[in-house]
Amino acid sequence: MKRRSVGSSGLQVSRLGLGTLTWGRDVPAPQAKGLLRRFVEAGGTLVDTAAAYGNGEAERIIGRLIHTDLARDDVVIATKAGFGVRDGKRVVDTSRTALLDDLAGSLRRLHTDHVDLWQLHAWGGAPLEESLAAIDQAVNAGMVRYAGVSNFVGWQTAQAATWQSAFPGRARITSAQVEYSLLARRAEVEVIPAVRAFGLGLFPWSPLGRGVLAGRYRTGRPRDSRGGQQHFAWFVEPYLEARSRSVVEAVATAADGLDLSCAQVALLWTRDAPAVTAPLIGPRTTEQLDQLLQTEELTLPAEITAALDDVSGGPNAARNW
Repeated sequence: MKRRSVGSSGLQVSRLGLGTLTWGRDVPAPQAKGLLRRFVEAGGTLVDTAAAYGNGEAERIIGRLIHTDLARDDVVIATKAGFGVRDGKRVVDTSRTALLDDLAGSLRRLHTDHVDLWQLHAWGGAPLEESLAAIDQAVNAGMVRYAGVSNFVGWQTAQAATWQSAFPGRARITSAQVEYSLLARRAEVEVIPAVRAFGLGLFPWSPLGRGVLAGRYRTGRPRDSRGGQQHFAWFVEPYLEARSRSVVEAVATAADGLDLSCAQVALLWTRDAPAVTAPLIGPRTTEQLDQLLQTEELTLPAEITAALDDVSGGPNAARNW
């Protein structure tokens, strides 16, 4: 698999990342093992996780695998801190204490002395300079190699990057992770311009539109799909309305003409969009993963890309930068 630099930093990753949001719950450990091994065999390096995923179980699975099936240097581990579930409620806590506690837990579960990329999982209520000071402390201690932000809007991304570059010795913000797909192009308004201005890498999550762009919901909501499961239905429902259906049908038309799957077309559009470093894919089976890995030598024709731009929200101004 080809590699890309993460913005203007020295960090390089595969141009697809393996997401682990559902590991430990919808994806049991034996299944996750097969996914990670297949991904690495195909040349994939970037594995994205978080302290909150599966209440830490996703990290535990990765930690076991990098000591039984893989070498630590086979993967670039990206994890996140500052978000979790307490008493059944989602909580964002980006205080220095919470962040460093999350990192200590992540290192323990991952059975490693460092993570390659540590990201603030969300914008929190603590002063930004306090949260960023926790990053500086972690980098200076050798527990973190590179730092990033996740789910920040444009001005938040710019503020964090500016603060960290203002004085020598602060750990530079290297990357931003946001939702980005044919069904979620808001990042083009402010986030991508900020990414380009500060030389950051961009990791789009849900490049398949929370699974909807794969075409499984065209005729209903399959029971074995994420949209058919109570704990994930809320996540999928925003993209099951009429506007999204028209985009999905356009993707299906392109897929038929190119002899590809809907998922492959949607992934290619995101992977090769301006400023993108590596979309984060979340297959639950090796069959799904193999289908996405088959895009490695493929690109969408320019006219198809332009048509998908038009139907999903209009021309992407960044293509002309």
